[in-house]
Amino acid sequence: MLLSFCLVGAAGAAEVNLYTTREPGLIRPLLDAYTAKSGVTVNTVFVEKGLAERVAAEGARSSADLLMTVDIGNLIDLVDRDLAQPVRSPALEAAVPAPLRDAGGRWFALSMRARVLYADKGLADLKAATYESLADPQWKGKVCLRSGQHPYNTALIAAFLVRHGAEKTESWLRGLKANLARKAAGGDRDVARDIAADLCEVGLGNSYYVGLMRSGRGGPDQKKWGEAIKVVLPTFEGGGTHVNVSGAVVAKAAPNRDEAVKLLEYLVSDEAQALYARTDYEYPVKAGAAIDPLLADLGTLTIDTTPLAEIARNRKAASLLVDKVGFDN
Repeated sequence: MLLSFCLVGAAGAAEVNLYTTREPGLIRPLLDAYTAKSGVTVNTVFVEKGLAERVAAEGARSSADLLMTVDIGNLIDLVDRDLAQPVRSPALEAAVPAPLRDAGGRWFALSMRARVLYADKGLADLKAATYESLADPQWKGKVCLRSGQHPYNTALIAAFLVRHGAEKTESWLRGLKANLARKAAGGDRDVARDIAADLCEVGLGNSYYVGLMRSGRGGPDQKKWGEAIKVVLPTFEGGGTHVNVSGAVVAKAAPNRDEAVKLLEYLVSDEAQALYARTDYEYPVKAGAAIDPLLADLGTLTIDTTPLAEIARNRKAASLLVDKVGFDN
């Protein structure tokens, strides 16, 4: 599905062309704020699927300046397909911590979401919860998850694989599957729904869904689900909480390269990072940027140090392990 939702700017006016897989409503407030601040028109094309394929097919004729997507795997895919160009920017390098950007300047994270534990409010002693512990027999018949093949979970499994190797990851997946209360399916908000309905006691979901549910933006039913669960920031043993990112690259054939870099720099400014947090309930990548109170209430996020690029490189291996253990069957 391709949907253009911004008119081309007036002739001669400064403009920048953004191709994005992010939902229009999630980024429009940031883009409107940038236009109001800079006078630059942001022409935006929403590409729901096949962003890399489209840009590759357009080749040197592409009008894309900036490519924005969710999930580290998609960012690395753009780099691997030679669709991104390196950027050297003191502003970007100061705002985005080294683990959240490419050492060669080819991709930059703009916001983060943590893979957190949704749990029944009656459960105690979960503050030290680990991802590894979800495979313990104590949780047999008590875990709800979405598909293991969903990118949110394959990224986590890939991070587990980088930390522990294939043998331990396979064993963990088998233990986790044995603990499922139902078939791995649905979405993250369905995990909260099923915990609220006493179908299971714990599960994993992205942190921004907590904000979407508890704020009421998803409707009254989802607000009830969000309020019915407690949320814990789990960690890997000896590590931190797994995060994934939304991010962007400057397109290799960008006709407005300088404007693309300026927009990218704006997106990691204090103003834009606060807008990300308030609009999307995501964690800012810039240290000190404001965090929405609904996320701040979850506690202090300690990000796991497993390199995002290594996680992306291990996604296929993680997917194969999911199939090998029949996780979604």
